[in-house]
Amino acid sequence: QGSGTVVAPLPAAEAELPESGSRARAPLFDLRPGSPDVGAFPAAAWLKAVRRAVATAPVSAYDYGDPLGRVELRTALAEYLGRARGVVASPDQIVVTSGAVQGLALLTRVLEGGVIAMEDPGLPFHRDVVRRGGGRVVPVRVDELGARPEDLGSADAVVVTPAHQYPTGVTLHPSRRRALTDWARARGALVVEDDYDGEFRYDRQPVGALQGMAPGQVVYLGTASKTLGPALRLGWMVLPPHLVGPVADAKLHSDHSTETIGQLALAELIGSHAYDRHVRACRIGYRRRRDRLVERLGARWRVQGIAAGLHALVEVGDEAAVLARAAAEGLAVGSLREHWHAAGSREGLVVGYGTPREGAYPQALEALVRVLELGHSQGR
Repeated sequence: QGSGTVVAPLPAAEAELPESGSRARAPLFDLRPGSPDVGAFPAAAWLKAVRRAVATAPVSAYDYGDPLGRVELRTALAEYLGRARGVVASPDQIVVTSGAVQGLALLTRVLEGGVIAMEDPGLPFHRDVVRRGGGRVVPVRVDELGARPEDLGSADAVVVTPAHQYPTGVTLHPSRRRALTDWARARGALVVEDDYDGEFRYDRQPVGALQGMAPGQVVYLGTASKTLGPALRLGWMVLPPHLVGPVADAKLHSDHSTETIGQLALAELIGSHAYDRHVRACRIGYRRRRDRLVERLGARWRVQGIAAGLHALVEVGDEAAVLARAAAEGLAVGSLREHWHAAGSREGLVVGYGTPREGAYPQALEALVRVLELGHSQGR
């Protein structure tokens, strides 16, 4: 996730960027949110999984694929998501997508111009996806307890990031989780759960998916972009049964089906538990980065959203001035201001501490400290 990146002369970065996105020209120091450390991609394990997938795949795997996705992957995901995220689903309720953003686009098409409530602040790119699909976007305020259900009104659906709100990092409070699902039941509406980085929680066990509370009202969106890498273009939707057919039809008329070999390889990776091992190793590494960020910044600046995920929110007084200094340093970092539906009062930096390669993180963090310290000294 991430928008409003400022690093001269780069444009804004997004979570699920199109191929022509802004990461083509790398800054000196990259703390943009929305990407994992792609240098941690488990190349050896993936190659082994691809080889096994190709060696064992039936001939039919090389024909046009099922819009729902390969049954091998849907079966593996049903087991994994139930075990790791508390998702309640059978393989028949899962549609494999070419990234989580495609799932949001497909659902918007199925809702046919419906009113979709979206978190404020939230990811501008997702709002654009909904609008381009014909949906009407309305804001839902986010406070220290997460999205506010009283803002939902007569919306047809609400898109939320309950495990680690993007970009503030707050976790949706249990009372709000119940209120959201109660609202959906009462109105016959949908809650769309974007679980973009739910595997990465550091101070306790990961928060279970909202979908597990109300499988009939919640559409669950997941992705391999944060755990493995965005280049794979692998995501998934867990749907209430009545939506499976319409979403599969929308998928058929979008790109027909997601690439087969990647699906089979991910199924192998999950089935061999290599995926679990990789996620655990990443969790340890990202926690160390999080701890180092808090150690360097926490005594002088307010750092929020640190319990989970791959980014944190750092409050600053004059965001525009800080971003200008960052650009001068060659530092790319996210802007909180750009995430509001309209002009927002809160300002801050959305710091993607998961983004740099392992060896580049210390230098990127020190560049951020220099930028903040310069502003602190000038403000005296």
